[in-house]
Amino acid sequence: MKPPPFQYHDPKTVAEAVGLLGRLENAKLLAGGQSLMPMLNMRFVLPDHVVDLNRVEGLSYIKEAGGALEIGAMTRQRDIEYSDLVKSKCPLLHQAVMHIGHRQTRNRGTIGGSLCHLDPAAELVSVAAAHDATVVVEGPNGRREIAFGDFPVAFMTPSIELNEIVVALRLTLWAAGHKAAFIEFSRRHGDFAIVSAAVLLEIGGGKISRASVTIGGVAVAPYRARDLEQAITGQAASADLFRKACEGLRAIEAIEDVHASSSYRQHLAAVLSRRALEKAAGLADNAPWNRVH
Repeated sequence: MKPPPFQYHDPKTVAEAVGLLGRLENAKLLAGGQSLMPMLNMRFVLPDHVVDLNRVEGLSYIKEAGGALEIGAMTRQRDIEYSDLVKSKCPLLHQAVMHIGHRQTRNRGTIGGSLCHLDPAAELVSVAAAHDATVVVEGPNGRREIAFGDFPVAFMTPSIELNEIVVALRLTLWAAGHKAAFIEFSRRHGDFAIVSAAVLLEIGGGKISRASVTIGGVAVAPYRARDLEQAITGQAASADLFRKACEGLRAIEAIEDVHASSSYRQHLAAVLSRRALEKAAGLADNAPWNRVH
């Protein structure tokens, strides 16, 4: 298959790219191309203009600042995978990125591209939800910040204007020594998850003092299990506690498609969240996490 005809633009600065978006009709941004190029080839999208961000300066970096991990939108997933800063400060992100596609796709795929594509089963999208991230965008009126909870407005639709560009993601860091676990169930390694579970825990004095549980792939956006988080906070971590607390996820409203029924996704949500909690709390063995029972 071949893409439809379009005009190609190669800006060198964010301001130049924003200007192009402001004056061009029916333009699409090209970041890593791991989603856009297949959709162009299959003619799911038919842009008149493609604006390539790969030569734009200052959009690829990983740094710690103000109690947060900030990652430039054009940072490759492979760079995140090999970042010692990510591994030490944000282990959930490090675990999650290992599930993304294959080495070839991680070499090109970017964190900003994944956020803007906003597939509810995407690993980086779930990590952003788990960490209460902030998305930084830039448009003709300058920069603004969007809490990730407000970022998805519909299925695969972010809350950015047509003349705005995502320039960074800021992940609020948890306390040193916190626990993290990311697991998912997919048909094949490298596929998008049918359902995933992302867990963050802080444990002190034998009890859970803080918890974050995010389920990916069950709804049009990642699902933060707030009731579950509240139920386990202040409790001593145990397999029995997690099993009982996670059973409530069998009642969440789950999507249904050709890959899985809503009831199967509900089952996966309960099972995978329990397993992720057990893994984060150090209660699990090293059994393969792609089995579901």
